[in-house]
Amino acid sequence: MADAPRARRLAKRIIQIVASTLEHEVKDPRLAMVTITDARLTADLREATVFYTVYGDDNARQASGIALESAKGVVRTAVGRQTGVRHTPSIDFVADVVPEGAARMEELLAGAREADAEVASRAAAATYAGESDPYRKPREDEEDEEDDELADADALDGTVR
Repeated sequence: MADAPRARRLAKRIIQIVASTLEHEVKDPRLAMVTITDARLTADLREATVFYTVYGDDNARQASGIALESAKGVVRTAVGRQTGVRHTPSIDFVADVVPEGAARMEELLAGAREADAEVASRAAAATYAGESDPYRKPREDEEDEEDDELADADALDGTVR
């Protein structure tokens, strides 16, 4: 078994080799918009999964997937020749779904920004449903004021009620 750092280094090297091979050695026009995004190796370095993206619509993605499967032998030969490992790993190409997920996330964030802007515009023109200050303040009743006035007057007269 290989150690994890060696597997990561070999995976990085496989990304470079596959991209270079697809660009310079494989002469298929369906591979013009293919980008190699990642590669992962099993712990025993026997199988490599290479992730790719394609710029274009679903037809271009499907055509590129077919072209990659047909070029798998040429790519594996180039990987074996340039890496120098005892056993050349088998290669599987998998379409990378990260760009589609990122595009969906951008759409959701744009919708959230629009909703926030709408709420902010409504809040700017909003008025209070009740009083502007909803907290109760101690109020003196009119009767209390009259009683206080009478008590003050009686104190001056010296009478008690």
